[in-house]
Amino acid sequence: MDALERIKKQVTDNPIILYMKGTPDFPQCGFSARTVQALNSCDVEYAYVNIYEDEEIYRALPKFANWPTFPQLYVKGELVGGCDIALDLHQSGELAKMLQEAATKKAA
Repeated sequence: MDALERIKKQVTDNPIILYMKGTPDFPQCGFSARTVQALNSCDVEYAYVNIYEDEEIYRALPKFANWPTFPQLYVKGELVGGCDIALDLHQSGELAKMLQEAATKKAA
């Protein structure tokens, strides 16, 4: 399975997934750290991929959704965006609604 197929499987198998630099416990850039804070404040489970631990994913991800930067947040198989978009959605209250809905559908 090549990197793009693995990304597609990860995005499909996980209702909420964050591709980030580092881990939620140890983010390795400020954008990833702020995105994790927004996700954690929504109190939902989410998957993550540390792009530094998988060079193939690191190189292929920008091509997957034509989004060149990290982090990248996917909800229900769709790219939501990066840090700025996630923070804007969080401030408006939309992020929590979106994540709660995605998390509930998985449990159902």
